[in-house]
Amino acid sequence: MSFPVFTHPACLAHDTGPTHAESPARLAAVTAGLRDTYPDLDWREAPRASRGQLLRVHAESLLHAVLETRPTERIWLDPDTVLSPASAEAGLRAAGAVVAAVELVLNGESKRGFCAVRPPGHHATATAPMGFCLFNSIAVGAAHALDKFGLSRIAIADFDVHHGNGTQAIFDLEPRVVFASSHQMPLYPDSGHVTERGVSNIFNAPLPPGATGAQFRDAWRTRLLPQLDAFRPQLVMISAGFDAHRLDPLAQVQLEAEDFDWITRELVAIADRHADGRVVSSLEGGYDMQGLRESCVAHVGALRG
Repeated sequence: MSFPVFTHPACLAHDTGPTHAESPARLAAVTAGLRDTYPDLDWREAPRASRGQLLRVHAESLLHAVLETRPTERIWLDPDTVLSPASAEAGLRAAGAVVAAVELVLNGESKRGFCAVRPPGHHATATAPMGFCLFNSIAVGAAHALDKFGLSRIAIADFDVHHGNGTQAIFDLEPRVVFASSHQMPLYPDSGHVTERGVSNIFNAPLPPGATGAQFRDAWRTRLLPQLDAFRPQLVMISAGFDAHRLDPLAQVQLEAEDFDWITRELVAIADRHADGRVVSSLEGGYDMQGLRESCVAHVGALRG
């Protein structure tokens, strides 16, 4: 099977301003790196997420703020999160990409898929856009898999350097979803302590500033991967943030592209054992263009197998 990558030009039009870390150049670096390295990828246009799909995880008030504000220039929803005239369309396409990838994988058309989209999603809660994020795309996709396909065990792995507080909060009372995250602590959004357990479905592995690839791998090998494996997921979903790379300006974890290759292969192995190989991954953070490009290329290479 060819390897599908979902994206959309609207994701480049989300205008965060000339000095914002979450810029269109991020997605351009990712897509250029993937096209240059893997010329046989199956590029697909991301559809819009529907209102009903979004409402599975988000309140009407959040949809209203993102979709009905209709700004004529950039406005700030919080100190980090921008809404521009084109942002609502970008958010709809980003969430829609994950839904489409879930559909593709669970219908048996492909084992795995990647969503090259922005804005990122994992900080958005049920009620609030935050941390560069408008809709929580990975949560929208997971809820679609639960409701439309009747899955009873979904694993979400998040290796972004910032804790996926929105994803955790959306699913912390949902036993059909296990959420496992490594992230730098202390760091925005100041959540993700090991004591945060949900209904025994939340597993956090904080890393100190300056943590090495060896420390990252040890956290996953000893604390997070065994929990995912024991859960026997029917679908593995990945919040693929690459801001734990050593070059990233927003954090101090010292990973290399090879570390992202390693964790991806470990997650694919769990999917192969329990989920018929099914993995859906979506881009989250990563703010150094070289580190982002190299890490995402390694990640997709590992997904391709």
